[in-house]
Amino acid sequence: MLLYTISNAVEIVVAMTDLTIIEFDLEVDASGLNCPLPLLRLKKALMEVQSGGVIKIIATDPAAHLDIGVYVDQTCHQLLELTRQASVQVFFIRKK
Repeated sequence: MLLYTISNAVEIVVAMTDLTIIEFDLEVDASGLNCPLPLLRLKKALMEVQSGGVIKIIATDPAAHLDIGVYVDQTCHQLLELTRQASVQVFFIRKK
């Protein structure tokens, strides 16, 4: 899987056979931060975007997908995409 950033608001995720374009309103780089900081950064970002807005969050904490996944489920936000490449996880989350 390859990630290409066209601008600060459009990301193209290229998989083997499909092409997905995900537009986002805010990017959060939580690389190098350990639990619970990636989740806290996401919570702060969610306060900055309106309902329906999309947040891209980049995390290197191996447990980030667990923390963020549970939080998104409990708060009824929508996980649009989760990609993993080496130790980097990239989430696209739509605010409810």
